[in-house]
Amino acid sequence: MSLMLLVVLRANARRWNVVCNRYRENGNIHRGGPVRAVRITPNLPVADIGEANGFYQEFLGLQTEEFNLGWVARYTSPESGANVQLVTADATAAADSVMSVHADDVDAAYAEAQRRGYVIVHPLTTETWGVRRFLVRAPDGNVINIVQHRD
Repeated sequence: MSLMLLVVLRANARRWNVVCNRYRENGNIHRGGPVRAVRITPNLPVADIGEANGFYQEFLGLQTEEFNLGWVARYTSPESGANVQLVTADATAAADSVMSVHADDVDAAYAEAQRRGYVIVHPLTTETWGVRRFLVRAPDGNVINIVQHRD
């Protein structure tokens, strides 16, 4: 995937978030149905991010460190946009998630998870590092981080 295509895809995703936010602000809130995932990122458990990142950055080519909070860091390929998050232990939740689903409306996703009776592992929270999220246990036992980043 070319860098230009990646830039266009990210710009379109940002525009889509703005449209969705305006839609919600006008009282049109998504009611029911599946979560609308914008992106899915695998969360790999590691003992130490500093020791693990060389493999992902140098060998796999995920050279861009998008962020590193000490307990979680995201590494992305500048060419393809492929990425992975390395996680030592979640900073605020009692359980670690296997993946992060970036949703366009985390509040609607939370309401839908509750409506369906799924186990909420970590309640809907605005975290200090700038995301709004909750963790839900899938029927197969996997814990999923449903997250929405501030624009």
